[in-house]
Amino acid sequence: MSKMAHRLNRSPNLACPFFMPVRKSEDGVWQHPSRLPLGCGWTGFCCAPGHERVQPTDEELRSFCNLGYATNCPRLPQERTCDAVRFGIARDTGSQILLLFVCEAGHLPTAHGTLEYDLSSGRWILSHADPQIQKMAECYLESYLLRRIPSPQGGSCPKETHDSSTYEAK
Repeated sequence: MSKMAHRLNRSPNLACPFFMPVRKSEDGVWQHPSRLPLGCGWTGFCCAPGHERVQPTDEELRSFCNLGYATNCPRLPQERTCDAVRFGIARDTGSQILLLFVCEAGHLPTAHGTLEYDLSSGRWILSHADPQIQKMAECYLESYLLRRIPSPQGGSCPKETHDSSTYEAK
């Protein structure tokens, strides 16, 4: 097993594939927010079929949306190709970052791949076709970069808002 695959397998928490993160959560609910699947807690909306754009409650955000494998979530579709999404950094050259993603169902991989971001241009070289997974990758990358280059204000989550209008539900 590769070092990166091992690192991905160690994390017990994954983001729900039907969660569209919009803004970092600053409510201090998580003791170690940097250990969350997207590198921080996020607020956002649901994209599950029939529940598009539903705003989850704070408890749902804490228990389901940010963590994946949300079998008790009332909006989780019975038929789905993925239960959770996992991300990891495969390579950081200083100017380009290679991310790995794994979609899982029943704790087994169903899809995986790489995404690549160029820091000098501020653009994705290789992005994901699914806007929800791409948005999660962007959130994960943002959280990673903030840990990599600590801000003078401190803290692990910036108060930046993301425009979710460009992301559509599945």
